[in-house]
Amino acid sequence: MFAMPREVPHLAIEDLFGPPVRTRASISPDGTRIAYLAPWRDRLNVWVESVDSEAEARCVTADGNRSVLTYHWTDDPRWLLYEQDGDGDENWHIHRVDLDDPDAEAVDLTPFPGARVISFEPLVTRPGKAILSLNRRKLTEFDLYELDIATGDLTMLAENPGRITGWLCTPSGDLYAQTLTAGGDIELSRWDAGTGETHPVTTFDGADYPLGVQPYLCTPDGTGVWFGSNRDGDRTRPARLDLATGEETVVDSHPLFDLDTRSTVFPTLPSPLIRDRSTGELIGVRYLGERQVIHPLDPHFAAVLENLEKLSDGDLSAISSDASGQRWVVAFTHDRDPGVTYYYDHSTGESRPLFRPMPRLEPETLAPMTPVTITARDGLALPSYLTLPVGAEPAGLPLVLLVHGGPWSRDSWGYNPVVQLLANRGYAVLQVNFRGSTGYGKAFLRAGIGELAGKMHEDLIDAVEWAVGEGYADRDRVAIFGGSYGGYAALVGVTFTPDVFAAAIDFCGPSNLVTFLRTVPEFVKPQLVNNWYLYAGNPDDTEQERKLRTRSPISRVDEIRTPLMVVQGGNDVRVVKAESDQVVEALRARGIEVEYLVKDDEGHGFVNPENNIDVYRAADRFLARHLGGRPDTR
Repeated sequence: MFAMPREVPHLAIEDLFGPPVRTRASISPDGTRIAYLAPWRDRLNVWVESVDSEAEARCVTADGNRSVLTYHWTDDPRWLLYEQDGDGDENWHIHRVDLDDPDAEAVDLTPFPGARVISFEPLVTRPGKAILSLNRRKLTEFDLYELDIATGDLTMLAENPGRITGWLCTPSGDLYAQTLTAGGDIELSRWDAGTGETHPVTTFDGADYPLGVQPYLCTPDGTGVWFGSNRDGDRTRPARLDLATGEETVVDSHPLFDLDTRSTVFPTLPSPLIRDRSTGELIGVRYLGERQVIHPLDPHFAAVLENLEKLSDGDLSAISSDASGQRWVVAFTHDRDPGVTYYYDHSTGESRPLFRPMPRLEPETLAPMTPVTITARDGLALPSYLTLPVGAEPAGLPLVLLVHGGPWSRDSWGYNPVVQLLANRGYAVLQVNFRGSTGYGKAFLRAGIGELAGKMHEDLIDAVEWAVGEGYADRDRVAIFGGSYGGYAALVGVTFTPDVFAAAIDFCGPSNLVTFLRTVPEFVKPQLVNNWYLYAGNPDDTEQERKLRTRSPISRVDEIRTPLMVVQGGNDVRVVKAESDQVVEALRARGIEVEYLVKDDEGHGFVNPENNIDVYRAADRFLARHLGGRPDTR
């Protein structure tokens, strides 16, 4: 039976897209302090408070330009590290904070203009040290460095000869390098630092790893690597690679689900491999289907996990413990109560809530996200999520098809402010894991090869047909909305299937696959061989360039008659502003109105709250004009 309609509070854009009051908490290694992110001058900064005393929390970073999103405790209680880029340019630097001196300014430990740090990791097995890759010597090549956290000294461990795509350093100092073959396979070799020679260990099929081998972590004893393997099977599970023999051993597996590798794309999400804070040993594994499943691999963690999972009906998200494994700070993913964070003491059994990041949002006013499975026209099952407006009869609703980016990513269960905005305004929201999405086995992943603007788009159209056929959606009031690849999908929707959609929003999406692939950062181009070149084509090959053009929305821009809104970050280095300019200029040359929002201090995905508030207020009004929702009129 349909639920009777009821009045639902109108949620303010500021409440959905403003900064959380607190978020991303973690406990210090000695178990005495908790760090978290909270606003300072309307930007998220790192705050620290005592676990056991009532002393007032202290803001220990002071970035008034851009929110801090990632920070790291170190083994020395004096130092805390955080990462920051410049207005979305993704040139990440490592900054050090002196917790013993409140008046000391943060120190940039990698103060090299135009350079960026990747693969940064404090080392459990080498106290006071961290490993990082940095392109300070040559912007197209990342060398391997060891960082002394206290002194700031950087020591080069290996100079990249130009072909290395990734490094591994064992606790004893042995080096291993990843390279890509001409065919896109990933080779792992031992690196001789004296001669620069490589000695092969193993090879991974590049088609199975479009974003590289992930996860990929050295074991504490330095003799192996834990990584995500789907060799001789469809599902990705954790395995151990012996660095001496190249032999793989399965560590654990789930019969239905892949490892949860979303942190490959979204580094603020937790790793699928849960490690002991003190030893670095593997104690648990995360898998993801419709919801998350955690397999404990250690008796102590199994006992802890049993109690942690009693704290919430959500999915356990970020977790941290002290070095003893007794004191824990954990957060939960939930579709209607996001990020609720708890303190738990395993030695006493005590637990207490620390905070709700968004206390202004009451769970009963938010819409539940429901997993559904849609069958594509060729019979492929498409795992999807449907969110319906609270209090509305679920029939004949305006629908927003919200398309994830990547495309090597996936939608998952949990709170999404965009989804909640749309549902609150009266729209049904459908999120489809189309073929080529990650997390559903390598056959599902490989089904996307060669299918941009083809079967990958047909999956989206089939999802619309499903929603209409099930009675949820009004065929004449369907919009498509997405960012990055999702923005490309929105543009494909209004150029390849212009009669399906009544409105479209493209957020930082490529409009021309040829110019898009030619303008990615130079250091990225060698790594395109097993993702974009494999799935879409190489613009340096004449025939493939032709096919890329035929799959590009700009080639069919004359077909656009759907109202279109375009959003772009001026500092976007992945999908440069020219990608949005092309389609906007072509439409305006034809006298067709297109709403175009550019934020010069943002990159590929917006961070500053005032920019997100501006964008989603505009999107709110845009969709209301064309689908008949109920926008925020303030």
